Amino acid sequence: MLEVYIDGASAGNPGLSGIGVYIKGEGQDVRISEPIEPTNNHHAEFQALVRGLEEASKLTTGMVSMRSDSTVVVQSMEKEFVKNEQYAPYLKEALRLAAMFDMFFIKWIADSTNKTADMLARQAILMQKKQKG
Repeated sequence: MLEVYIDGASAGNPGLSGIGVYIKGEGQDVRISEPIEPTNNHHAEFQALVRGLEEASKLTTGMVSMRSDSTVVVQSMEKEFVKNEQYAPYLKEALRLAAMFDMFFIKWIADSTNKTADMLARQAILMQKKQKG
């Protein structure tokens, strides 16, 4: 089973933003820290969701357990519905990708247990600050 930890971060609303994806299990140790277009935190979280699923799909079609500290992302995936239509394209793509796995789970975790993905998302923002600075 792959464990996929995701996080999005924004320094502002909107502001410099980044995503972090940490995948472990089945001999994997994948860490992705990517700057994204300036946006708000929810958009960043949804982009991290899609990116995490894309990366997991390169590694397995088996069992994936995704973890996020974003209540909005987790509830949207569980209910297959978003209240805010801005996030609908992300959800649609995430559900399409999740359907590719034999088993897919997503669960909410506390910030304190999502430190690696959080650090990766924040690193992406710092990279952008250094480039501008």
